[in-house]
Amino acid sequence: MAKEIIMPKFGFTQEESTIVAWLKQEGDRVEKGEPIAECTTDKVNMEIEAPEDGILGGIRYPAGATVPVTEIIAYVLQEGETLPEASAAAAPAAPAAEAVPAAPPRDDADAGEAGATPLARRIAEAEGRIHGLPPEQVHFHEVGALDSIVDIVGACIGLELLGKPRVLASPVIEGIGWVDCAHGRFPVPAPATLAILGARGIAVTQCDEPHELVTPTGAALLAEFAESFGPMEGLAAERIGFGLGTRENRTRPNVLRAILAVTAGKRAKPAGISSNKRAAALDWETDTVAVLETNLDDISAEILGGFVEKAFNAGALDVFHTPIQMKKNRPGVLLTVLCAESQADAFTELILRETSAFGVRRSVAERRKLRREIKSVKTRFGEIAVKLGLLNGKVVQAAPEYESCRKAAQRANAPLKTVYSAAVKALKPNL
Repeated sequence: MAKEIIMPKFGFTQEESTIVAWLKQEGDRVEKGEPIAECTTDKVNMEIEAPEDGILGGIRYPAGATVPVTEIIAYVLQEGETLPEASAAAAPAAPAAEAVPAAPPRDDADAGEAGATPLARRIAEAEGRIHGLPPEQVHFHEVGALDSIVDIVGACIGLELLGKPRVLASPVIEGIGWVDCAHGRFPVPAPATLAILGARGIAVTQCDEPHELVTPTGAALLAEFAESFGPMEGLAAERIGFGLGTRENRTRPNVLRAILAVTAGKRAKPAGISSNKRAAALDWETDTVAVLETNLDDISAEILGGFVEKAFNAGALDVFHTPIQMKKNRPGVLLTVLCAESQADAFTELILRETSAFGVRRSVAERRKLRREIKSVKTRFGEIAVKLGLLNGKVVQAAPEYESCRKAAQRANAPLKTVYSAAVKALKPNL
């Protein structure tokens, strides 16, 4: 049976990776553990290895394509074996060109389906724990119904259309009573709902409403997307939407409210530029990150270096340390970790456990980021990945990828700076 090769996930917050180069081509024989492709994220370059011995086939994405994590990118086949139908129908990989642009953005439906995959996984893992089965053997009941599938995929598409905003939620309130499931009558909260919320560490409080208020589907959406739970704080509403259920509740409206908001104080725009004109003027990407800091004057270089590596492997966006002078004129370092807000507590714990810190300062910072593309350019040392930064469709930054240059230099036994210069030269005619 054909063995799938999927785009791996290297960090908690990673959603996609870009294929820098295929190290093996269709029809090549590969061995288990042998590198077959090189991919890159914002922070790391990694090699994808063959999952078993066989023949590489069914490559679905060319070099330069940006692929969602867990997506099938190719197969390993055995002698005489044919590709699965879905792969055979897929478009063949584009041939290499002088400069191969990244794959065009996925349409909203595809993006929503890609986002729905981890949601389904959460539900399967919860059902598996209840039934004592691995997720792959779980049979979905109510969650497999059409309305639940529409809810999951629709929510993912909606977040894509809104530009993947941060998701905050009010405290989770559940009703009381009983609910009829495929396996009989169960008390509220339903077993799957409790398992999904519990796996993420989300607290639930029951009220006196004698109906189910949180379904497994709703719990999965909260567990996958919500960063925090609590009352609104410092938010200015821009759009408000309501979804009404058909059941008449006894103690509260059967209504779900969604609010698109901005942090109060962030609406101010430079004088003379309206918000519409400002939005049209710059197409950079925006987000917020947690900034964790601690001052250290009694940590060894070995432990500090080990922490940096461990934090990156755990999915930190960036980790660095800066020389500083501390009290009593002691030399020390300022250790800084940038991460998603939803991971701030996890990285705070990592700092306290892995370093000599007694406390960690935490703040939230806004980022403005250039839109990024990865191109592969041909040089006499082979294909080199180059990262482009675009603002309003124009390239304003371009830099060869270090790992790609390093590996090419090793293969050719050439100086790294020579390979780097060749990549810059090959890129210029294509800008």
